[in-house]
Amino acid sequence: MVQLHVKRGDESLFLFNTTVDATVETVIQQITAVYNGRLKVDRICSEIPELADHGIILPTNMQGLTEEQIVDLKLKDEWEDTCVPSGGPVFKMDEVGRRNGHAPNDKMKQVLMKTVEEAKALISKKQVQANVCVTKEMIKEALDQLRGAVMIVYPMGLPPHDPIRMEFENQEDLTGTQASLQVITEDECQLWWAAKEIQRGKKLQDYIGKNEKTKLVVKIQKKLEEADDDTHMDSEWSDRQALKKQFQGLTNIKWGPR
Repeated sequence: MVQLHVKRGDESLFLFNTTVDATVETVIQQITAVYNGRLKVDRICSEIPELADHGIILPTNMQGLTEEQIVDLKLKDEWEDTCVPSGGPVFKMDEVGRRNGHAPNDKMKQVLMKTVEEAKALISKKQVQANVCVTKEMIKEALDQLRGAVMIVYPMGLPPHDPIRMEFENQEDLTGTQASLQVITEDECQLWWAAKEIQRGKKLQDYIGKNEKTKLVVKIQKKLEEADDDTHMDSEWSDRQALKKQFQGLTNIKWGPR
């Protein structure tokens, strides 16, 4: 067995077990699945407390409006009477106007919050300290626990536009959010992997033909090997940190409110 330590910069994320016989493609697929799976669990765990405090999310055209504006515009949440928490709702207004304010009672809220803690523990960075490897099965277990808790509290389900339901159904839209910068693709992971291996002195031929992005790594490395001076160091393609920054989600960062 081979144990891999996956980090983001100097921050430990999780340990992953594989074998010496596993192909690079297989390991990359597995690591990508665990990496993105942990992010999905974390996003759901961040959203469920809002569900527990303020009930289901409002339709997009009603979010942020005052009660007077909703009346004036004659808007109605068609899911309000259907998606009712078990044991009846307790009204707790959402000051930002994102959720309908019909929250679960204390007992049902406890079910949600306890499950969130259990799910977070499964994918916690503390598993590294405990020498526990995170697997796809653990990700699935965490998601199943969260899905089960939501079904207990909301037996009729959540509205189709609720971000928690969208996450469970893999319909989440992360466009324009900070979360979209964290998710990685297999190509990005393979590009990062290839760059690391080349830095360790592995043969370039090992990576030729696997995909277009790793071919680019080969071209970059060849240019660096063939250069007789340091003029290439000012070029964008020669930035050896670019691959690392892309994997860490540190590219195209903009400061200030959006």
